[in-house]
Amino acid sequence: MKIYLRVLSYIKPFKKHLAASILFTILFSVLNGASITLTMPLLDTLFGQSPVLNPTQGIQQTVNTPVTGWMNHIIESISSAFKAIVFSGSQNEILVKICVLLFATFFLKNLVGYLQSYFLAFVEQGMIRDLRNEAYFHLHRLPMSYFKNEKTGNLISRVTNDVYVVQTSVSAVFLNLVREPFSILVFMIIALSISWKLTLISFLVIPSSAGIIGWIGLVLRRKTATLQEKMSEITTTLHETITGVKIVKAFGMEQHENKKFAAQTQGFFKTILSINRISNASPHITEVLSVIVGAIMIYIGGKMVLIDKSLNASEFVTFLLAIFQMMPPIKELSSVNNRIQQSTAAAERVFEILDTQPRIRNIENPVSKGEFVSSIKIENVSFHYDDSDELILDSLNIEVEKGKVLAIVGSSGAGKTTLVDLIPRFYDPTSGKILLDDIDLKEIRIEDLRRLMGIVTQETILFNESVRSNISYGIEDCTDEKIYAAAKAANAHSFILDLPNGYDTIIGEKGTKLSGGQRQRLSIARAILKNPPIMILDEATSALDNESEVLVQEAIERLMTERTTFVIAHRLSTIRNANRIIVLDKGKIVQDGKHEELLKDENGIYKKLYELQFRD
Repeated sequence: MKIYLRVLSYIKPFKKHLAASILFTILFSVLNGASITLTMPLLDTLFGQSPVLNPTQGIQQTVNTPVTGWMNHIIESISSAFKAIVFSGSQNEILVKICVLLFATFFLKNLVGYLQSYFLAFVEQGMIRDLRNEAYFHLHRLPMSYFKNEKTGNLISRVTNDVYVVQTSVSAVFLNLVREPFSILVFMIIALSISWKLTLISFLVIPSSAGIIGWIGLVLRRKTATLQEKMSEITTTLHETITGVKIVKAFGMEQHENKKFAAQTQGFFKTILSINRISNASPHITEVLSVIVGAIMIYIGGKMVLIDKSLNASEFVTFLLAIFQMMPPIKELSSVNNRIQQSTAAAERVFEILDTQPRIRNIENPVSKGEFVSSIKIENVSFHYDDSDELILDSLNIEVEKGKVLAIVGSSGAGKTTLVDLIPRFYDPTSGKILLDDIDLKEIRIEDLRRLMGIVTQETILFNESVRSNISYGIEDCTDEKIYAAAKAANAHSFILDLPNGYDTIIGEKGTKLSGGQRQRLSIARAILKNPPIMILDEATSALDNESEVLVQEAIERLMTERTTFVIAHRLSTIRNANRIIVLDKGKIVQDGKHEELLKDENGIYKKLYELQFRD
């Protein structure tokens, strides 16, 4: 119940629209009841049973009910006023009045029904928008470690499919739980005013339905949780195979992926069939019970009309219409609990994201940092991931002065990328600390810290937008002149001009319309335009051909000018001029010096790596 109440809390910003929807829902129910009530005088008029009545004649002439007190007074007053207006004049005039009233009632009923639906849709869609936005915004606050442990498809499914399922709970509460009970109440009053005995018989269906509905709701909640998990599996497979389609084709794995996807969709198919089988049974069971009671009512009511003469035909017909108008609301109510349980199961998955607290966050009253002044110090830093006790970095001590270039070398898995990921606080050290201008990174506002840094990685991240938008990413109101200058500095301007629409060319998802070297030069242009004092280059030239490497290397050298730079180098030829080179092995610094110095160590890892690359 706590989860469901939490879902409903997202409705608060739309309380005015919700109030309007509830008001129109009540009006709809009243007008719906009025449209049924008008059937009785219409039938009496058509069959010549409606004499011109005295306005002061009491309700007791036409109503057989023990209604007493203030309710009796209200009903009698309304009935007398209605009869005085409608049943005055000839039968033709009475018929015209009834027809006009019927039209007006149905017109108003449908008008308020439309308004009710509009305002409720506004509340539903607004709530879903806010919940989806909050989930998406919260994902950006979570640390990199969270995404290492979560499947991309699963997260996408939660923000899209699960949030959509939550939407059904709004209409379940504020449409079904307001309109349907009120509709039942209106028709119940009409039925009671005609025959309280027949009305009591109709209530036999309610207790028998309640137990079935409750049991079905609990089963559906469990089934829905399973269903959403299966949908996230499908989304994950789609994401992986679409992004990795080149590998799938290269290894001839199409049939394997097809079988895996078909197995997942078959599992989803079976689960959703099971859910539908259970949820669809509830209203049908309720209807069967209703028909049984209805048949009993018709038999008893028929006796009251034909034998006992205690009820006239028009009253009995109106009573049946009122009772059977109660059936759809009762059926809808029987499915409300099911829908609430389904949305609660989906909401749990969404709230799991929202309840995950980011470990990397600003402290209270963080230090604002607008510039980089002197140095970055790494003091006795060790690090391991949460799911493992194995140290990735072990007691590192490094100082990099402003304007200097630190190159980081080592075999795969040595901890190079992990080290540079600590500097923009993608992760925090397990022990030790990193200082920027003698201020612990944890004390600096994260936004200010990352604004001081630019990052170029081996895996170039570009967006399915124009070249212009990708270069100016993160910079508002950037002039074309600055974009062109950054592109020229990155050796990208010439190839951009050769694209179909120049700087306005859409480059495809992850820049698939460009070559590897072109993508890398765009990412360098993006970093140059940001113009940060600190640069992190993570194997930026490792996957390029020789020609592209030369162009990219030239761009990188321009990028590194007068900047403090951390370079992870796969190709050692690119770091010969670094101020300092450290060699990592199993998270420890095993060599430290300049290029020429490290080559002199015959048994050093650096010389072995260098000889492997240049053995020809």
